[in-house]
Amino acid sequence: MIDLEVFIVERISLCQGGPEFSRIVYGWWRLAEWNMDTAAIQQQIEQCLELGVTTHDHADIYGDYTVESLYGKALGAAPHLRDKIELVSKCGIKLISKNRPDHKIKSYDTTYNHIVSSAEQSLKDLQTDYLDLLLIHRPDPLMNAEEVARAFISLREREKVKYFGVSNFAPWQFDLLQSFLDFPLATNQVEASVLHLNPFQDGTLDQCQQDEIAPMAWSSLAGGRLFFSDDPAAVRTRQVLQGIADRMHAAVDQVAIAWLLRHPSNILPIVGSRSIDRLRGACGALDLELDRDDWYAIWEASSGQEVP
Repeated sequence: MIDLEVFIVERISLCQGGPEFSRIVYGWWRLAEWNMDTAAIQQQIEQCLELGVTTHDHADIYGDYTVESLYGKALGAAPHLRDKIELVSKCGIKLISKNRPDHKIKSYDTTYNHIVSSAEQSLKDLQTDYLDLLLIHRPDPLMNAEEVARAFISLREREKVKYFGVSNFAPWQFDLLQSFLDFPLATNQVEASVLHLNPFQDGTLDQCQQDEIAPMAWSSLAGGRLFFSDDPAAVRTRQVLQGIADRMHAAVDQVAIAWLLRHPSNILPIVGSRSIDRLRGACGALDLELDRDDWYAIWEASSGQEVP
């Protein structure tokens, strides 16, 4: 049985010469739904640190553009925490929102002005002088890679952002943007879980291995679908996970996280639960070692068929 009380999360470099992050990342995208006051948010940050979870994932749009400011109030009230954590934010999606009255249609915007202004607004909302990592949230069909690179370079030279990456990019989109930069993109944050196998098959994780870039996985527990859905793939996968969990004296969510960690691209799962126990369990997954048979049994249950 894993002793979760003393477990401390390992750290990993995202890329050559890049930032060092905790292998498990804490996601704050649901913070606006959690009804937590400033003191409770501060306590949550401190409990993450006790586990060694130092990397915190945000985006400008989370909570209808409110999450970063909610988090920032807690960080502003406890500025000593800033040097102990890594802050990730994302930009490039424009939502129709009362908090952004100038937005007329849901769209993507990767222009120089939007990237720079979004990053500066995130800094203000988070009450920090710099971001450790800024990602382009979604591929923009109108993306001018040279213009995005120019925005990244400007933010880097002004020490507003230390490192840059992308989210949900296909390998060729990643390569396009990288070709305009003389420093490496640090990561590609993509959806990946035992119920979402696409990045294992479409070249995304292959590219990460080739370029020695550690990907980040959002919805690493399938957004709760893994536990509650009655669709056939979820039911099959849950049953297989439960059997492995029982044999390893672990929990289903730990095995699901361990399945991601087993991949040689060095995936960093993002865990977005308010429950510290759920986060603690995810940390414990680092101590589980799935063999190939177990890994493929989970793959087969999810896909509904044997490998070809």
